Amino acid sequence: MQISLNNIIPIPLRDRLAQRKSDIWNTACSFAPGELVKIKAPSGTGKTTFIHIIYKLRTDYTGTVTWNNEDIKNINAEKLAAYRQQNISVIFQDMRLFDNLTIKENIELKRIMAKPVYEAGYITEMAARLGITHILNQRAGLCSYGEQQRAAIIRALIQPFNWLFMDEPFSHLDNNNTKLAAELIQSECAKRNAGFILTDLDDDDNLPYTKKLSL
Repeated sequence: MQISLNNIIPIPLRDRLAQRKSDIWNTACSFAPGELVKIKAPSGTGKTTFIHIIYKLRTDYTGTVTWNNEDIKNINAEKLAAYRQQNISVIFQDMRLFDNLTIKENIELKRIMAKPVYEAGYITEMAARLGITHILNQRAGLCSYGEQQRAAIIRALIQPFNWLFMDEPFSHLDNNNTKLAAELIQSECAKRNAGFILTDLDDDDNLPYTKKLSL
């Protein structure tokens, strides 16, 4: 799936970004299937806004975003749901787990919403790789931010996708857990020949990138 942006400016950030040089805002850029994209930007320049725009969570922007040459503002709810179940997965910075469900229930809910890629038992295998098997049956709201972030990563990887959007996916993880999470992400993207778009504050070598941009 090709993703293209043409002269995107988030309306709430319009004045702040007017004089800023960017590879994303107010220019034309595209992301080809299978590309591994890192977008670096300081706080306050719209990293989360960018992820929300290309995932079609918000439409308060000028310009156009297209998926396979179709303006996403014209995609109806039914087609959008199909894209999100089969083509696009996302790791939100704020995790968005259901606090009253267990970690395993949060992940399983995502797994069964689409045509499953994996059997339910693979949740436990992923959890073991990220060191969170001991909290699978614990309510998400009782878990630390680092545990929740690892669960959110597994939840995103358990569903089908050919694009993975990630908004500062390692922000609550130490170096060792970041390495483990990056290895799992890289492995799952490789299995699917999927691309990813990752936003972050800093330079890093946690994942292989085919394109590095500035916001």
